[in-house]
Amino acid sequence: MSTETSTALLTDALDRVRDVTHQAADGLTPEQLAHRVGGTANSIAWLVWHLTRIQDDHLAEAAGVEQVWTAQGWARKFGLPFDDSDTGYGHGSDDVDAVGGRTADQLLGYHDAVHRASTEYVRTLADKDFGRVVDERWDPPVTLAVRLVSVVSDDLQHAGQAAFVRGLLG
Repeated sequence: MSTETSTALLTDALDRVRDVTHQAADGLTPEQLAHRVGGTANSIAWLVWHLTRIQDDHLAEAAGVEQVWTAQGWARKFGLPFDDSDTGYGHGSDDVDAVGGRTADQLLGYHDAVHRASTEYVRTLADKDFGRVVDERWDPPVTLAVRLVSVVSDDLQHAGQAAFVRGLLG
């Protein structure tokens, strides 16, 4: 597979994440975004925030750049009671509730900014880059290719969960 094909596939996958995320959140009120099925499930707001934070965190680390979350002031704009490095991993019910009250414009604005940064980075990659180890905390160590596919997979799952919750809203 050529670099052009690899980067085109990854860009298409990231575009799909963006599309499903927009379909799940666009046009909803803060109350709808914060709705938790059964009172305990993750809300659309938290799912969109979390999937975007993971993409931002993982791709910024791989690219060796500051996260969009802090570099573009999104952490300040969201005003969440979390450390700026928090991505939502391990969050409990109170943390999910804390993301409530955000608007679709906020959530999707941050997501779109991360999408732009992610696709710009992916388009710079060459074949030799995909085998670079980006995380040695795992056995086997994680390569850039594996990290990128992992981000797309995780994000699509969370975007699908958000779309499911939206469907339950009626």
